Amino acid sequence: MPLMPGSEPYQHEGGQVGVLLCHGFTGTPQSLRPWGRYLAAAGLTVSLPRLPGHGTTWQEMNRTRWEDWFAELERAFESLRSRCAEVFVMGLSLGGCMALRLAEVHGASVRGLVVVNPSIVNDAPLLKLAPVLKFVLPSVAGVANDIKREGVTELGYTRTPVRAAATLPKLWSLVRSELGRVTQPVLVYHSPEDHVVKPASVELLRQALGDNLTVRECANSYHVATLDNDAPQIFEGSLDFIRAHASVPLQRDRSHSGED
Repeated sequence: MPLMPGSEPYQHEGGQVGVLLCHGFTGTPQSLRPWGRYLAAAGLTVSLPRLPGHGTTWQEMNRTRWEDWFAELERAFESLRSRCAEVFVMGLSLGGCMALRLAEVHGASVRGLVVVNPSIVNDAPLLKLAPVLKFVLPSVAGVANDIKREGVTELGYTRTPVRAAATLPKLWSLVRSELGRVTQPVLVYHSPEDHVVKPASVELLRQALGDNLTVRECANSYHVATLDNDAPQIFEGSLDFIRAHASVPLQRDRSHSGED
């Protein structure tokens, strides 16, 4: 299946500190590529995979489920672990949810997490009906491209594949049930004006993670804050977070052009 131009995965070989980035539901690596390039320029090894069913067609995505997406993320994580002394995991929306799941499953092998508008609560009324709707309605209106900044577009599907979406509640439930296993430091970036994910997800994380959690607001961004007005603060803050929690010194990669 041909890829949508711009939806390709991103990789950069840097130093001994690795960062795994995960894009959101119906999105593509394009939404996080500037973030990945920023971290690569700081000398980090960066992996930004394309999740199965994403970046092609929503019809193909309807043949995938959350287990497929998580398996791809886990493969990328294991690859980074084999090449780096320590690994941080970061993600947007669904990607933030799966970053939390990686921390639950792999424990101390995940050094820390940075998540942007993470989705862990089923706060969309339509999704509550998805297990039934999937038999009669293949797709509904898309959720991509919730960006405040003018002239910026997220590369994602204009339709939401219902059969794929119907698998999300099981993932959310699993992640919520095991949040007690997340003992790593977690930095959350939250947009108060988010038209995709409601505040309930961040509020639940506040209750579950306590002192391990730091929340910062993206006051001038919508859901896809990694492409929005607050993106520079996210990029800089995530690098500061890594520097604060990594045990391996970081060195700037002066050879990185930002184009690989």
